[in-house]
Amino acid sequence: MSILIKDTTKEERERIVAESIGNINGSCDGCMSGLADMYQDYIDGKREIRDINMDFKAHYESGEDRPVRSGCEWVTHSGH
Repeated sequence: MSILIKDTTKEERERIVAESIGNINGSCDGCMSGLADMYQDYIDGKREIRDINMDFKAHYESGEDRPVRSGCEWVTHSGH
């Protein structure tokens, strides 16, 4: 089954995202809302999932807020 925008309807894309990331309806404390927002462009037919994932990965690998290894412990750049 293709998940490309050209091969799916908006309803199918909503289902694909929901099944991929779990419950996005807020039954937890809103923990999934950021993920749902991240994939809204895919649901709306604007960007493919692979492009969204690649952008996220590139930002994560080059971001300043990622943890770094310091001796035997992981610390954030802010020192917390």
